[in-house]
Amino acid sequence: MIQIYGSVVHKCIWSRRRFPATRKAKSWEHEHEHYQHHRLRRYAAAIGDLAAKAGHTVEVMSRDATKSRALAEQVGAGATTGTFGAAPVGDIVILAVPYSAVLDVVKQYGEKLAGKLIVDITNPIKSDFTGFLTPEDSFGAQEIAKVAPANATIVKAFNTQNAQVLAAGPIGGHPLDVFIAGDDSQAKARVSAFIDSLGLRPMDTGRLIMARTLEHACMLWLGLMTRSIKHTNFSIRVSLLG
Repeated sequence: MIQIYGSVVHKCIWSRRRFPATRKAKSWEHEHEHYQHHRLRRYAAAIGDLAAKAGHTVEVMSRDATKSRALAEQVGAGATTGTFGAAPVGDIVILAVPYSAVLDVVKQYGEKLAGKLIVDITNPIKSDFTGFLTPEDSFGAQEIAKVAPANATIVKAFNTQNAQVLAAGPIGGHPLDVFIAGDDSQAKARVSAFIDSLGLRPMDTGRLIMARTLEHACMLWLGLMTRSIKHTNFSIRVSLLG
């Protein structure tokens, strides 16, 4: 079973919008705050939909039971809802909540996450894009690992993809790349198999410390989006030459 912590999908305010190069920084801060919340909601829907279509059993959990039911109905294929705070029964637990809330969520669940494979898709980026919300000597996935039970396994994945693009599927016949990082090779193999089952290409980047680089890669994505590409309909991927 795939357990997804998130909430009902909302239309992303950046979806297919183009922005003038003269947009004020304050406006970008406002857009980014919305982006962080809506991105994860859309991710819960996108991953849940792909997982259900691939034959996985999906359970959605949210603080708002009405929203979780709505998302489960949207995902369809027998997707169910769980009670927020109850011990997850899923084999893979996906944290589709903003980084600003994820540490509190993990702390609240505490030992109920013991032994679980937790997939971190968050990006701890400041709203003005000047840096990260984590301590200078740390990164998001590591901060989650600090508050999770000692025997829970953390794998970073999905954080460099846009939910809209993820839901749309392959680009030019090529599967989207999902970069992953983690210290447990068996856990990464399980996450890679899950990603592959969704029609995506898993790309192992190394140990969990590489999650810092993946979080910086999201900053790169945001920089490209705001400065050069001016819309969200693109993906960072690896192209093999020759």
